[in-house]
Amino acid sequence: MSALPVIRIKPLTWAPYLPPVEIAEASRTQLEAMKVTPSSTGVSPYVRTLAHDPESYVARTQLFNAILYAEGGLPRADRELAALAASLANGCQYCANVHARKHVRLSGSGRVVSALWAGRRDALTDRERAIVDFAEALAAMPARVTPKRVRALREAGLGDAELVDLVHAVAIFGWANRLMHPLGHSHSTARGEAA
Repeated sequence: MSALPVIRIKPLTWAPYLPPVEIAEASRTQLEAMKVTPSSTGVSPYVRTLAHDPESYVARTQLFNAILYAEGGLPRADRELAALAASLANGCQYCANVHARKHVRLSGSGRVVSALWAGRRDALTDRERAIVDFAEALAAMPARVTPKRVRALREAGLGDAELVDLVHAVAIFGWANRLMHPLGHSHSTARGEAA
């Protein structure tokens, strides 16, 4: 087996097609909604775009945060791997980039991301491969999730609560990826960040 290439992941920037809500012009409801951000990272152009509909933005973000950041169940690195695999399957370059970088930070290694970028599933553990295979199948079409795929997850050590968390992580990215695409596009930033 040949060595994996070293992958350097440079962040992408997301640019909206619609003008985002300007903080100085936002309604009280929009300002309150924008306090509920994914992972509490700030008010991005994406958040300000979704804030055009503050009620649905808050509902979406509370659900997103509960799925990706809840304590217990599927480890965070595995949730990020599921988000990465689903985003790759859905063709969402921006989300794949963000969640690849999060997976690297949480796992402490770029090995899995390098294996995925290089098409080297042989370099994944059984658990990683089972998560990626399941996420790709569910992202493509729920009927592609077969008992064999669930059995592979169980054989890789996932229990009932972890399976539910995995389904939630993949499903929220079926929605998130499809929400981002019609609202904007991603492009490379001037400065990169090593994975």
